Amino acid sequence: MQKTFWGYRRENGRVGVRNHVIVLPVDDLSNAAAEAVANNIKGTLAIPHPYGRLQFGADLDLHFRTLIGTGANPNVAAVVVIGIEDGWTQKVVDGIARTGKPVAGYGIELHGDHDTIMRASKSAKEFLQWATEKHRVECALNELWVSTKCGESDTTSGCGANPTVGDAFDKLYEAGCTLLFGETSEITGGERLVAERCRDDRVRADFMRMFDRYQAMINRHKTSDLSESQPTKGNIAGGLTTIEEKALGNIQKIGRKCVVDGVLDKAEEPTGPGLWFMDSSSAAAEMVTLCAASGFAVHFFPTGQGNVIGNPILPVIKICANPRTVRTMSEHVDVDTSGLLQRQLTMSQAGDKLLDMMFRTANGRYTAAEALGHREFVLTRLYESA
Repeated sequence: MQKTFWGYRRENGRVGVRNHVIVLPVDDLSNAAAEAVANNIKGTLAIPHPYGRLQFGADLDLHFRTLIGTGANPNVAAVVVIGIEDGWTQKVVDGIARTGKPVAGYGIELHGDHDTIMRASKSAKEFLQWATEKHRVECALNELWVSTKCGESDTTSGCGANPTVGDAFDKLYEAGCTLLFGETSEITGGERLVAERCRDDRVRADFMRMFDRYQAMINRHKTSDLSESQPTKGNIAGGLTTIEEKALGNIQKIGRKCVVDGVLDKAEEPTGPGLWFMDSSSAAAEMVTLCAASGFAVHFFPTGQGNVIGNPILPVIKICANPRTVRTMSEHVDVDTSGLLQRQLTMSQAGDKLLDMMFRTANGRYTAAEALGHREFVLTRLYESA
């Protein structure tokens, strides 16, 4: 396995594999202005979303943590923040500024769209020209942060695509990389297997606390099971009939040698290398958004039935072991591991094939989702607005 890749070293020492200049709205009312700035300054990227008004408590904290984490991600070179109010806009700016990267914020109140768009466009142009002079430098492999989440799973996921990620994770873990998995609901029935993989009693207690919190949420809403949601209709069509079957396949993504070194709440950033569990939704766009906000630079996404998910700043590498899906949705698949089920590949060879694509992606190659324009950005909400 290669020991280095070519990335962008940021002001805080982190390494990214993309060089985006983003226009980040704080709230839904600021989406139009953000998109207008991105339209004015070609090469910048607006990231609209539907939330940010009348949120409070833990839900508001998560909102800020996700937006700040998105701007702080090492795949982002610079950020223009636009909000309806100055106070919340400045809070996001201050959070991103702690990384040392260029960031500017603009409030719309008392200025209106036209003036805001004009001033923000000037900053975006300056940031873009500054970012385009950045050069990739050679970086050690252990500086790469890699996350994973599966979607539209079927029987080939647990037998092929997910273990491919597990093999790659085992090799990256030994290299000292920072790794992430989650999908709390899709561990249901296999949670004890994950608990047994925790490094010590403290990590195990943290993991079970997160899992039990999820179970309590289900009970609080008087839901006795996950019918219609887990497994999904697509999962069932693919041969997964229970959440336990799905969980056992899901857990294959953390390999055989990895140890769970720590536990994170949603959109929290790891404090060191190793394998981390993040409490997170199993909805594809939500979790990938949280992975980006936690600072991850590359994402592995195994799929069986086929999933089109992408992200504005986090390149999503699709892995598939289902020959039919590889044939019918080939434009979405980055790594074809269907040879596993046809006995044309060993698991180690499949893992190496994924790692080769990871290096190519880290060095600049667009993933299928990036080439096709998939930029799904979905914030996680905890409860209703005030």
